[in-house]
Amino acid sequence: MGSKSSKSLGVLAVWALAAGGMVGGGIYTVLGVVIAVSAQWAWLAFLLTGLVALPSAYSYVFLTKKFHKEGGVFVFLEAIKAKNMAGNLAWMLILGYVLTISVYAFAFGHYVSFAFNFDPLITRLLALTIVASLVVLNLAGVGKLSKVEIAIVSVNLIVLFSLAIYGIINWDPNQLVSGIEPRPFWSSLIGGAAIFMAYEGFQLLTYEYSKIKNPKKYLMPTLLSAVGFVVILYILVALGATMLGGALSLVRFKEIALSISAQNAFGKTGTIVMTIAAAFATAAAINSTLFSTANLSKRIAKQNELPSWFNHTNTNDVPDRSIILLGALAAGMAVIGSLSSLVEAASLAFLCTFGIVNWIALKESDSKKWIPLCGIIISGIIGLALVFRLSISKPLALVAVGALVLLIVVGRPYLLKKTIKRSNQNESD
Repeated sequence: MGSKSSKSLGVLAVWALAAGGMVGGGIYTVLGVVIAVSAQWAWLAFLLTGLVALPSAYSYVFLTKKFHKEGGVFVFLEAIKAKNMAGNLAWMLILGYVLTISVYAFAFGHYVSFAFNFDPLITRLLALTIVASLVVLNLAGVGKLSKVEIAIVSVNLIVLFSLAIYGIINWDPNQLVSGIEPRPFWSSLIGGAAIFMAYEGFQLLTYEYSKIKNPKKYLMPTLLSAVGFVVILYILVALGATMLGGALSLVRFKEIALSISAQNAFGKTGTIVMTIAAAFATAAAINSTLFSTANLSKRIAKQNELPSWFNHTNTNDVPDRSIILLGALAAGMAVIGSLSSLVEAASLAFLCTFGIVNWIALKESDSKKWIPLCGIIISGIIGLALVFRLSISKPLALVAVGALVLLIVVGRPYLLKKTIKRSNQNESD
């Protein structure tokens, strides 16, 4: 099971990293997006998507403990002999993580740029710079710094909780629809679908299973309580921030919604505090996701489900090619993409992934089958709602996602066959 020193993550560390994995980029990037869709029902959108995240967290931990392996859905599918599906989903999941990193970088650039009144070009350059900087740090072997991330998470949760409570103390329900049209009740389902990526992040802890102290006993309650806390925090922030900023302002400036609320409440001081919190939170989320995704790519490459090119490591035992490629793709998307499109594309990828994880858990469970079943049903409904929304508002984005999925399903076996053949030839030479 490893030495005592390798078991470096205790209960508080796991809880903080799980909560931080979600909050780090989540609420900073999606609040304005969900208010634009759901208006006064934004809080309910967070609750509905939380009802997918909770059973999914249960299913991730259940399957990780059952198979005694870390690696997430790829490992789960391999364990049930669905190797081809495992390879296809692994590629789509990596794409989802790349989109997520791009959203975090996008948010970093906009929050910092707003504080200093930079022009749009500098905003995009900031997004590019933060990804490049974290790629360099990872290549140097300074990958996941758990203690630093825990400190950032702690400060972030205090800042967000304080903003939310202050807003709720200044309760004014008119602010929920100030300057915009009220939305119907069912818009919460569409809004939740559009911002599901806000709950991405907790599953990265299952990739660190071997480093967690007594995971069989503590991982399940720790992860579930972290997800439950984040659901409550998101609901409070959705209500409190809207009280302070007003719906129209948060929609108009959706890229920096929380800075607008903080500025309205506390002036320049509020802007500075929120900018620092957002910058560190999004940077930590980029770093954690980049580190975990690169190592996941390396693991998948070892199973011949990615070209062996991804298995290469540098002198620091870091999967350097994976980190550089993932960082370059994410930075490119952050520079040319729009917030809503990036968020919705990433949300679709994770809805599919979490739905499949719940499906595997349902198959493998002897009891409590209702938990993954709830995850399957709710993620299916929300997934269909997102496809419906994209087909109406962003048909080209939906076609692009569909084309990528088709390319993965059709092109992946051919590409792997070619690379494995070339690798075998090199070995024989």
